[in-house]
Amino acid sequence: MKFAVLDFETTGNQSADKIIQVGLAIIDENRSIPQVFGSYVNPGIPIPPFITSLTGISDQDVAEAPSLEEMMMELVPMLDDVVLVGHNVTFDFNFLQSALDECGYLPFSGRILDTIHFLKICFPSLTSYQLGMVSSYFGLKHERPHQADSDALATAQVFLKCLEELDQLPLITIQRLSDLFADEDSDLSWFFDGLRTMKESQAIPDSDHYTYFRQFALAVEDWTEMEPVRNEGEHNPLADVTFEDFMGQVRENLRLTLPQYESRNAQDMMFEEVMKALEEDKHLLIEAGTGTGKSLGYLLPSIYQSVKQEEKVMVSTHTINLQEQLRERDIPLLTKVVPFPFKAAVFKGRQHYLCLRKFEHKINRRDFNTPKEDIIIAAQMIVWLTQTETGDDEELNLGGRGGDFWETVSSDSDSCLGRACPWFRKCFYHRARHEAGIADVVITNHSKLFTDVKANHQLLPSYERLVIDEAHHLEEVAGKHLGLHMKYFSVVHTLTRLYKDSRSGQLPALRQLLQASADEKAGEWMSIIDRLYPDLITVKECWDRLSDLLFRLIPERGDASAGDAMQLSLRLAPAKKPKDWASLTELENQIHVTLGDIVRKGEKLTTEIREELDDYGAESLITDINGLLKDLATHREDLRFFMNLNDESVVYWMEASGNFRSKSLQLFAVPVDVSKQLKELFFDKKRSVVLTSATLSVEKSFQYMIDNLGLQDAADQGQLNTVQLPSPFNYREQALLVIPRDFPSVKGSVGDQNFVSTLVQSLADAAQATYGRMLVLFTSYRMLRQVYEPLKEVLSSSDISVLGQGMDGLSRTKLIRRFQDSSASVLLGTSSFWEGVDIPGDALTCLAIVRLPFQPPNHPLVEAKSELLQQQKKNPFMKLSVPQAVIRFKQGFGRLVRTAQDKGIVIVYDTRVIESYYGKYFLYSLPGPKMEHMRTEQMVPRIAEWLQVEEQE
Repeated sequence: MKFAVLDFETTGNQSADKIIQVGLAIIDENRSIPQVFGSYVNPGIPIPPFITSLTGISDQDVAEAPSLEEMMMELVPMLDDVVLVGHNVTFDFNFLQSALDECGYLPFSGRILDTIHFLKICFPSLTSYQLGMVSSYFGLKHERPHQADSDALATAQVFLKCLEELDQLPLITIQRLSDLFADEDSDLSWFFDGLRTMKESQAIPDSDHYTYFRQFALAVEDWTEMEPVRNEGEHNPLADVTFEDFMGQVRENLRLTLPQYESRNAQDMMFEEVMKALEEDKHLLIEAGTGTGKSLGYLLPSIYQSVKQEEKVMVSTHTINLQEQLRERDIPLLTKVVPFPFKAAVFKGRQHYLCLRKFEHKINRRDFNTPKEDIIIAAQMIVWLTQTETGDDEELNLGGRGGDFWETVSSDSDSCLGRACPWFRKCFYHRARHEAGIADVVITNHSKLFTDVKANHQLLPSYERLVIDEAHHLEEVAGKHLGLHMKYFSVVHTLTRLYKDSRSGQLPALRQLLQASADEKAGEWMSIIDRLYPDLITVKECWDRLSDLLFRLIPERGDASAGDAMQLSLRLAPAKKPKDWASLTELENQIHVTLGDIVRKGEKLTTEIREELDDYGAESLITDINGLLKDLATHREDLRFFMNLNDESVVYWMEASGNFRSKSLQLFAVPVDVSKQLKELFFDKKRSVVLTSATLSVEKSFQYMIDNLGLQDAADQGQLNTVQLPSPFNYREQALLVIPRDFPSVKGSVGDQNFVSTLVQSLADAAQATYGRMLVLFTSYRMLRQVYEPLKEVLSSSDISVLGQGMDGLSRTKLIRRFQDSSASVLLGTSSFWEGVDIPGDALTCLAIVRLPFQPPNHPLVEAKSELLQQQKKNPFMKLSVPQAVIRFKQGFGRLVRTAQDKGIVIVYDTRVIESYYGKYFLYSLPGPKMEHMRTEQMVPRIAEWLQVEEQE
């Protein structure tokens, strides 16, 4: 089989655009690349500047180039009897067909394959399928990205990597892939059918690297055979070892493993303080800034404590990212340097693990909503099963509709067969749970901590000592989990998964199965299912009507600070229900009664069928239906709680987007104050809780956190230690903070043209002085949008590009990557960019903070907390708004200096930091940068001077 890998560079991607360069790489039957053809093409029109900046191809390059007809005379013979391959092949194929037509040739009628499909299937865990990223992952030379011949060669090499990977896959996996594509009239179906025939005829035995079970090849063994690291009664490796001796050995091993390792004062203090709290059964608030080495700072004392005392230590993070970092980077390092074997397990929320029973059931029944996309996702996952040992969705790059697909195959307690499941011994969730059970240290996340609390501690192994990283998020996560959050689509998804129409949904699938059954009761059961359909339709209609009426209560005014200018919200107060609330509760009551009926009849039906029918297919379906019925019962109770509006200690509100209206409706009911519950659930129950973050103090005091997290009693009883570690960086030398004191006032400035135009000019001047490499943090998405286009325009002549959150259709991760890869760019971000963004080195030289990050005072939760403080005769602004904003401000400031070598400038455009009585709280909370204020026009010369001094040093 011969492949021709094609790539065109063009003046744009519309049908009227012209080809400016072609690249074609031939792959022969021996899988070598004997020929790469490349040629410029004279398009007969000027090349747009943005295409020249992307490809490097200018009007000069194509001036003497062959015409389209001349180029096609060379290209067409090479396309004879080949399979056409391309990276996002539709683009190149459309241009090829137009060119063939224009030059009087017959259209190409051969097979067409897309390397993106192959990459997704063969390498399901790649973080990006962009050609440049993939080439560097495989270590391929791709010298001239966006030049057609170089792209064609790189694509050909990537395609060969995919073919090599397919060669390595076991026969059963190829057979499953071939079955999956069999019903599709596609070239992928033809390809996998041919591959299967070839592999079956070779009769080469498969590698014993896999476990073969039912219809899959798996990378995992039975988890039931996993042994603990140490058996009971075995000698304890730390029996006679002090913490000092242990750390001495670890430091020695760290020096041998990491030649650049050096002991850091702040980290050494953290080791001691965390150990002291764990040993003495104390709680600890410990602020550790960037560069402390915080993860090791708490992991090493946790390992020592758990192994020495033979008691589990639980570690909780806020983000999955940090959990992954601990799993991928820190734990493997500690496995090398800790002088005895230990076990650390990562245990996430159940929905992160694949349910093999559901997945098998889904592909056997071809239960696909959008077949073209779903079949590729299923193919990715079939291959992934030969690679994954965790079954964790974080390993997969599903893209697009992948999230919806995953929801239908992820593990959940309501549809779990437990030991009765044929997959039980291979189950990823039970493996993770078992690993957590035999581990010394378990790494989980805040969400799972609270889910466990709500499930009466049935989910996590028992623990007495807890380390909470990213602890500044604990209060917010507690509110979400101890309260309620309901989305319009959560209810709709559950309903449509049960019954969408007579052909799709779990109930119609069960009815179909019963139709083929010889059981005498089958007819009776089918008529019960038929009677459930209208009730499900009624609930869907009532829910749509109720969502619409609730949405109409929300005043249609954009809240610019909530991120999207079209985000709308309304607080509902128990004492002051909206008029006509009674008619809404009537509608809710109808939903309540009908759902109660559906759940009762559905559960009775499934119990009967399960007892009578001995059929694995039916058993699997019934389990899933039961899970969905339990979800409906939960929605029913949640909706009743929300609509009752009768708990004074809870704040109720609704949110929706002005664009998607009632379809985007979200209902919230959150406790106003979670400090009492946190105290009861954790600080009174656990022997030691260590809370750490880079931002826990406000103006060197921990009082705000002590009040909000329910730690006051522990502090009064001497049960709480608080420590602020010294910064490992020399901020006075590394960071200059500049405030333009004559800058227009912030008040009423969203939409204030004077403020925006002054800001655009100042940002452009600063960006030129810092050669781009600038991150600008906004508190409102509306203002980001107002700045984006004008700034882009001003900087276009300077070769500095502008990237904007939500403006380029790129995810946060991709924006950051593009910013790091670009030699000169300005990145504009809002809420999610204030923390968790790590851009070390020269990529970031300047950080601009447009406004102090106060939460909008009219946000329902902020309003309710303020009212509670007023009742306690406290000042809500000073007790709530300022501390919250200071912590956020410190998070934002922390984006600039990430290593001891980083140097740069922070510009604060909000003059309240020097003009208001509360401004000092912001500045005094920072870790000691050099601070200067000056007139706006003096700022750029001062920045240039600072950077020059740094460069000379």
